[in-house]
Amino acid sequence: MATIVVPREYGYVILVGVGSAFMLVWKGIKVGQARKKFSIPYPTMYSPTNDHFNCYQRAHQNTLENYPQFLMLLFVGGIQHPVLASAAGAVWCLGRIAYAKGYYTGDPKNRMKGSFGYFGLFTLLGLTVKLGLDTLGWV
Repeated sequence: MATIVVPREYGYVILVGVGSAFMLVWKGIKVGQARKKFSIPYPTMYSPTNDHFNCYQRAHQNTLENYPQFLMLLFVGGIQHPVLASAAGAVWCLGRIAYAKGYYTGDPKNRMKGSFGYFGLFTLLGLTVKLGLDTLGWV
């Protein structure tokens, strides 16, 4: 049986996780505001006639599609290297905000301004793989 000791700095990981939840709420609010601005009634998920609204909806939906992987990588990868994982998680969150703000312009190409967030995600992936290998004694 393996014993995992969570370092004190893991608190940073938890706080980044909480911050990411606030980022999701902000995006949800932005979709609600866009729904009102563009007169898109519920339960319409995507408008057949208003691509600008769809950009708001898509920015939020894309983050939701990626959120489970992010959380798993953040919380598991942060066990061994909590400070680096926290920084990487913050980079991912900032990238998702830049992604959304670019998308909100109505030009989908502008979402690419948030692509730097992948540096955070790939760092978390590496930390999680490293923990797995270390736990198995392969490294």
